[in-house]
Amino acid sequence: MQPQSFIKLFSGTNTKYLADKIAVSFGQELGKVHKIDFSDGEYTVKFDETIRGSHVFLIQSTFPPADNLFELLMMIDAAKRASASKIIAVMPYFGYARQDRKDQPRVAIGAKLVADLLTAAGVNRIITMDLHADQIQGFFNIPVDHLYASTIFVPYIQQLGLENMVIASPDAGGSKRAHSYSKHFGVPMVICHKYRPKPNVVGELRVIGDVKGKNVILMDDMIDTAGTLTAAADKMIEEGALSVRAFATHGVLSGPAYENINNSKITEVVLTDSIPLRQSSPKIKILSVADMFAETIACVYNNETITKHFVFRK
Repeated sequence: MQPQSFIKLFSGTNTKYLADKIAVSFGQELGKVHKIDFSDGEYTVKFDETIRGSHVFLIQSTFPPADNLFELLMMIDAAKRASASKIIAVMPYFGYARQDRKDQPRVAIGAKLVADLLTAAGVNRIITMDLHADQIQGFFNIPVDHLYASTIFVPYIQQLGLENMVIASPDAGGSKRAHSYSKHFGVPMVICHKYRPKPNVVGELRVIGDVKGKNVILMDDMIDTAGTLTAAADKMIEEGALSVRAFATHGVLSGPAYENINNSKITEVVLTDSIPLRQSSPKIKILSVADMFAETIACVYNNETITKHFVFRK
C-alpha cells in the first residue's frame, strides 16, 4: 500500500494573524507547533503533531527582528527531521530583499545569504510576493512562486471609479511596475525624480509628466519611512493633482513613517497584510492577501498552474 501524502499548514509566531486568515480561506485549521524559549534567549520549535509524509506549508513573513527568519529556519529543520514529504516556505514578505547586489565595496548580499540559509535548512519550495528585486528568484536552485499584489490592487482601484486617473512611480526604480498598471488601465504614467544640481547639494523632487487636474495612483512595492512617497505626493498636489493615493505591497513603516503619512497631503495609503501594522492610521487601509495565498497553496499541492491568479506581471 502506497503511503498517502497530506497537506498541513503551520504558522510562525509573528505571522499567525495572517496565517489564521489563510487557513480559514483554505478550509483547514492550522497545525499545532509551538516555540520553546530558554532563559538565555535561545529558542527552538516543536511540532505537536505528526507530519511524516506530509506536504508542510510554513507561513512566516521575515520582517524584523531577525528572530522571524531564524524561527522559520528552525521550523524547516524540524520538519525535515520529522520526515515531512515536502517543505514549502510561504513568505508573504521576504526580508532582506533590498540587499540584492553589491552597490558599494565590502558589503554583504543579504538576499543571497537568506536564500542559501533557507536552502541549507531543507526547504523544497518558496512562495512569496512582490520581491523588491525580481532577480532574487535566481538566488534559489529550487522553485520560487512569485505572486503579485496586482491581483487585489486592481479590483480595488477599479471600484474607486476615479476619472482622469494617472499612474505614478515615486522614483525611477519603480517605473516598470507603474508602467504595467498604466498599460492595464490605459492611462498615462508619470515618474518622480530626485536630482542634484551639483555634487553635495541637496536637490529637489521633479514630477516628469502632467498631473494637473488628475487623480494620481502612486505604486510601490514597499513603504519604509515613507519620506520619498509623501514628498512625491505633496509635490503632485502642489502641481495641481486633485488627489494622490499610494499603493504598496509591504508596509514596513519604520521610523517616522506614520508621522510622515499622517502629515502629508496623501488621501489614502493602501497596503496588504504581509506585515502587521505597529499602529493604526486614518489614512491607511489594509487589503488581505489571505485568499490569494490559500489559492496558491492549493494549486501548488495539486500541481496546478498559478498563472491564472495573476492580473498581470510587473
